[in-house]
Amino acid sequence: MTKTIEINQALVDKLNAMRAVELIEWALTTFGSRAAIGTSFQLTGTVIIDIASKKADNFRVFTIDTLRLHPETYKIIKKVEERYGIEVERFKPDEKKLKQMIDRFGEYLFFTDKAKQEYCCEVRKVEPNVQAIATLDCWITGLRKDQSSYRIDVKKAMVISDNDRQILKLNPLADWDKDRVQKYIDDNNLPYNEL
Repeated sequence: MTKTIEINQALVDKLNAMRAVELIEWALTTFGSRAAIGTSFQLTGTVIIDIASKKADNFRVFTIDTLRLHPETYKIIKKVEERYGIEVERFKPDEKKLKQMIDRFGEYLFFTDKAKQEYCCEVRKVEPNVQAIATLDCWITGLRKDQSSYRIDVKKAMVISDNDRQILKLNPLADWDKDRVQKYIDDNNLPYNEL
């Protein structure tokens, strides 16, 4: 059962001080079905799923299915579902908008120019992600500080806005490096998307 919780700076500071396992357990216990792990099944996503499976009987996992994912990605989704006894929620592009885009610009519009690339991304990724976030009060991601110079300031907990409401965005592995993530995967024999 989810609790009503006030998201404020004191809470965010407390969450930023937690270890990954504690943070994931807190999120799943506090928000229940209003928390979900968003992943493309890369290294960090599968680590978070595995930790969640050890801390909660039921938890949500979602992915953005652009309808152009590689076969390897669909295979890893199936492996994760079988291993953890869950059904991964797949948020997909609006069929009508997708058809209009393809009819107008072709299947590979993203190769022609930046504006079409952004349009394609909007239809295939951004809008489905907005749909997913609308179902959440707590979004758990696999962002890490060491992934790029753009992510160096990533915090374990932050507040984002979605249509005039606050959502808690958690990055439990923000302070893990790639070697630590890989060790966890190897030690626990986890499946992950190798692409």
